[in-house]
Amino acid sequence: MNTFGNIFSVSIFGESHGPLAGVVIDGVEPGIALGVEDFTADIARRKSGVRGTTPRIEADVPQLVSGVYEGHTTGAPLTILFANGNTRSGDYSRLKAVPRPGHADFTADIKYDGFQDPRGGGHFSGRLTLPVVAAGVVAKKVLAETVASETEGHVHFCAEARIVELGGVSRETALKRSSAACPDGRSQPDAELWAPELEAAMEEGDSLGAVVECVVDGMPAGLGEPFWDSVESCIAHAVFAIPGVRGIEFGDGFRAARLKGSEHNDCFVPDVPRHGLVTPATNHAGGVNGGITNGNPLVFRVAFKPTSSIRKAQRTYDFAAGTLTDLQVPGRHDTCFALRTPVIVEAMAAIVLADLIDRA
Repeated sequence: MNTFGNIFSVSIFGESHGPLAGVVIDGVEPGIALGVEDFTADIARRKSGVRGTTPRIEADVPQLVSGVYEGHTTGAPLTILFANGNTRSGDYSRLKAVPRPGHADFTADIKYDGFQDPRGGGHFSGRLTLPVVAAGVVAKKVLAETVASETEGHVHFCAEARIVELGGVSRETALKRSSAACPDGRSQPDAELWAPELEAAMEEGDSLGAVVECVVDGMPAGLGEPFWDSVESCIAHAVFAIPGVRGIEFGDGFRAARLKGSEHNDCFVPDVPRHGLVTPATNHAGGVNGGITNGNPLVFRVAFKPTSSIRKAQRTYDFAAGTLTDLQVPGRHDTCFALRTPVIVEAMAAIVLADLIDRA
């Protein structure tokens, strides 16, 4: 379905080439300061335009059409709309009969009996992550206010995600290479850090995947439930809704299978200043024990596949002709769409935690 959450509830709607995309957020407390300017930074992080991303650039100006009055939330459902303007639907005319490898074209046709909107991927498009980012902005505000209130301002909520690997090259390797090229220590955007890999893929008409790591600090101990609604379960549920996600791991993740218990266990030490109890001295578990936050930073990593739409010819089936055919995907696409995903991962984590903190 298109709705996620129990108390802090998020519903997304729209299609890639429809008139608009949007989100309805229910369960937002009244009195939270909120204006269009609050969305600017996160929306800019998701935008295309840098080398390796799609040339489709939209204005992405949020329209707050309900749930806000005189700069504050009212407690009513909050509705945010984004207009779609820079579309080229003709690029997708052939894809009704010739499904793109790696896309949802075939499965959508089966599930919706051919009535789905195929333009730009329709409702399956990464365009729908824009309203998710908007919901994440609201969720971050909810979490920041709740954490500050419950700790009398002593603890601050912070969610930060970044690419740690792209095209099989780690951030550490890319930074060393960058430091040699830029001895003045100037920090470089991700598209510049991994420029050699991106340029090579573009030259080949191919694409690249990446791994994004997210760290959430300031979460109190005690959020989450055993089993079905564990913190890991809820975050994995939300994160796998992001188009192109292929895996997720928490803390040491798959590396934990190669460790001994004495190496992986997080021992507890006194930590009176943070939450008056104890805290794990290490963070191999990624901030969660038994599905419940333990007070340490929540740490997880997300694997994104390479962009499915590539210029390189691929073999697929032409349902109209009844034969196999070569397909070079038309349209405007990212060489590595993961360049734009860290803020989306942050948003999903914030949406989950805003719902869980309301249930605590």
